Amino acid sequence: MDISNLASAYAGYADQVSGTSSAESYKNKIENTDFSNATDEELMEACKSFEAYFIEMMYKEMMKTVPKSEFSSGANSTLVDYYKDELVKNISEQTSEQSNMGLAQALYEQMKRNYEV
Repeated sequence: MDISNLASAYAGYADQVSGTSSAESYKNKIENTDFSNATDEELMEACKSFEAYFIEMMYKEMMKTVPKSEFSSGANSTLVDYYKDELVKNISEQTSEQSNMGLAQALYEQMKRNYEV
């Protein structure tokens, strides 16, 4: 698995996402980081951050399959969507920290080889 172009691919995907603040913050974090001088902890943190974002996008896509309630109005729906997005973001971060999905570890090992940290 070659992830040498991870930053550009991730930035391109983040551009496709509908302007979420988390997508923009992750995009900026990756584009403005020089991983060649990163410590092991910084590199692992970047990988865990990507894994959490990946899980967040996965949860959001799964939630799109759930039918919306007929009782939701415009104003109420907007408020619920905001809190739902925040909840999904928090759950994704917790899932990334507590589970052993392995994506962060695989990314870490590949980046360590590519950047010779």
